[in-house]
Amino acid sequence: MGLIFFSSAVDFTVGKFLKNETRQSHRKAALLVSLLVNLGTLGFFKYYNFFIENFQQVFVLFGKTLEPATLQILLPVGISFYTFQTLSYTIDVYLKKIEPTNNGLAFFAFVSFFPQLVAGPIERASNLLPQFLNSRTFKYHKATTGLKLIVIGLFKKMVIADNCALVVNEIFSNYQNHSGSTLLMGAVFFAFQIYGDFSGYSDIAIGTAKLLGFDLMKNFNLPYLSRNLREFWSRWHISLSTWFRDYVYIPLGGNRGSKTQVIRNLFIVFLLSGLWHGANWTFVIWGFIHAVFIILPILFNRQTNYNHVANLGRVFPTLTTAFSIAGTFLIVTLAWVFFRAETVTHALLYLQGIANRSLFTMPAVSKGFLLVLLGYMCVEWVQRDKKHLLIMPCIPYKPLRIFIYYLLVFCILYFAADAQPFIYFQF
Repeated sequence: MGLIFFSSAVDFTVGKFLKNETRQSHRKAALLVSLLVNLGTLGFFKYYNFFIENFQQVFVLFGKTLEPATLQILLPVGISFYTFQTLSYTIDVYLKKIEPTNNGLAFFAFVSFFPQLVAGPIERASNLLPQFLNSRTFKYHKATTGLKLIVIGLFKKMVIADNCALVVNEIFSNYQNHSGSTLLMGAVFFAFQIYGDFSGYSDIAIGTAKLLGFDLMKNFNLPYLSRNLREFWSRWHISLSTWFRDYVYIPLGGNRGSKTQVIRNLFIVFLLSGLWHGANWTFVIWGFIHAVFIILPILFNRQTNYNHVANLGRVFPTLTTAFSIAGTFLIVTLAWVFFRAETVTHALLYLQGIANRSLFTMPAVSKGFLLVLLGYMCVEWVQRDKKHLLIMPCIPYKPLRIFIYYLLVFCILYFAADAQPFIYFQF
C-alpha cells in the first residue's frame, strides 16, 4: 500500500506541476522524476536480484568471482500493472493529450481501482479517470453484461485454466519421462491455461467494473483465432501491447524510417515486453521469438494486416484461414514453453523432447476435457464477431438462453471443485 500511495502521490504532483509549467526544460525534468520513481521502484523490486546475478555471471566468465549482496525482496502485488497505469498518466499530461486532474481522491482511485489492480487491464487516464468524476446510475443492461462477463471469466479460469494446470504441472515437472506427443499436449494445455488465467481474470475485472458502473477496455479478443503473429498481438493483452506501442514503439520512431530502424524498434519493444513479464531470461527469449516471427514478413515484404473478422458469414473456415490459424497457434504454443519453463535449459530440453521423441503415442488425457477445449474454441469461432461469448441472437427463445447461463454456472461449481475431477491423467 505504501508503494502504490508513494507512486500515485508523485505522479499526481508531477501532473499538477506540468499543468502550469511552460518551460520545456522544467517539464522534461518533472517527467524524468516520474520515470525515475516509477521505473526505479519497479526495477528494484522486480529486477534487482536478476541483474545482480547476471552481473556476477559475467565476471565468472572472465575467471573472477564476485559475491554481491542479493536481497530477499517480496514482489509487491500488481506493481507491474499500476506502475504502467500511473506512468501513462504523467506521459499523457506531458504530451498535453489530457488535462491533469485536481481531484486527488479520483486520481488515487484511478490508480488503485480494485477490479483491475492486480492483473489489468492497464487503463489509460483518458478513459477511466473521468468516470470517477461523473455520477453513475444503475443500468440493467450494463449490470447483466457485467454478470455474463464474470461467468465467462470464471469458466475460463476455474474450469479451463485450473484443470489444464493439473496436466501442465505434471508434464513440465517430469518432462524427461514423457513421449513427444505428451510434451506437445502439455504445451498446448499451457497455452489454454495461460489464456484462461489472463483472459478469465480480465473478463471478471471488466464485468465487476460494469456492475459498479465503470467501463474498462477489452483486454483479450479471441487471440487463438489469429492468422499471424501481428494479429495475435492486436488481440492478446491489448492494454499491454497498446501501452508499449504508444509509449515505447512510437517514441522510438515506430514504422517510420528505414526497415532497419523498424526492426530495431520491434526488437526493443518485444524484449522489454518479455522482461516486463518476469525477471528471467526465459521471458526475454519468449519476447525474442515473437519479435522474429513479426519481423520475418517485414524482411520479405509479405506482412499482412488483418483488420477484419476471419471468414465472416461462413460456418467453417476456408482452408487458407484454417492453416493460418493453426500455424500461428503452433508458433505461439511452442514459444509458451519458454514462458512456462524454469530455465532456458529446461525449455530447450523440453522442445528437444517434442522433436526427438515419438509423436504417435496418444497421451493419457481425458477425452472429455479435450472435447470441452475443442467445444470452447468452436464457440469462440461461432461468436467471433460478437462483443462477448454470451451474446446469442441465434437463440431467440429466452428460456433457452437462461438455461445456457445456468449450465455455465453449474460447470463452474461442479468442475472447479477442490478435487479437480474433470481431468483423469495417468502415467
